[in-house]
Order: sequence, then C-alpha cells, then structure tokens
Amino acid sequence: MGQDPIQWEKDTLEKMTRLFCRAKHRRQNPCPQCRELITYARQRLDACRYGAQKPPCERCHIHCYKPIMRDRVKQVMRYAGPRMVIYYPLDALRHLVKKNAKV
Repeated sequence: MGQDPIQWEKDTLEKMTRLFCRAKHRRQNPCPQCRELITYARQRLDACRYGAQKPPCERCHIHCYKPIMRDRVKQVMRYAGPRMVIYYPLDALRHLVKKNAKV
C-alpha cells in the first residue's frame, strides 16, 4: 500500500475500464470511448484539490466530473466492481477497506 493514493486510483480505474471494455465492447485494448474515459478520469484525479487525502469520490462534496462522464464511470464500476474480486483481488480488498474507512 505504499503507492501514491492518486496513482493507485488511476491504475484501478484503468483496470476496471479495461474489464468493462473487454466484455461490453469486445475489445482487447480500450476502445476510443473507454480511452477517453480513462484520460478524463486521470485528469480529474490529477486536479483533485484533496490530493493524497482525497475521500472516495462517492463521498466527496465536490462533484468534479461532468454528469455524462460520472454516468459512464458509474456504468464501468457497476460492471467491473464485482469482477475485480476475481481479476484483481488485492485491489478489490484495498478498495473496500478504503471505501469503508472513516474520512
């Protein structure tokens, strides 16, 4: 868990988006729409005013994603979240611990 929290979130979101795209868009590598989402999310995470102390996005009072992109991320997370336990169990465990930690 020594990795920078922002970088960890970027990596996790990319893993989730790749799982989603592989299943839903039948692409081995992310399609243009999914690449756009990954790039957008990385930019938003880079600009997060909380930095390393950022809360989980769902608990944040600042909604920095455009509504359309927030909906796309939710779609990805709904699909890929449960599957992370199979493909990336340590990342899934860390996410659950962080999500349920007191902010």
